[in-house]
Amino acid sequence: MSAKKNKPIKLDELTQEEKLKYEIAEELGLLDKVMQEGWKSLSSKETGRIGGLMTKKKKELDRKTTE
Repeated sequence: MSAKKNKPIKLDELTQEEKLKYEIAEELGLLDKVMQEGWKSLSSKETGRIGGLMTKKKKELDRKTTE
């Protein structure tokens, strides 16, 4: 077992991208799994879903800032 997994998450020290990843994991109901078992415990389908939603949200943010 990796010690990194048990390291407490300090939300104030995360980058915007990392915060977004955690927010999406929470929206999908995966945050508890991530917090207990780490990101590597997610299936490729779950990981792809998070990545897809991150891309979508980033594009939305970019559109809002350019308008």
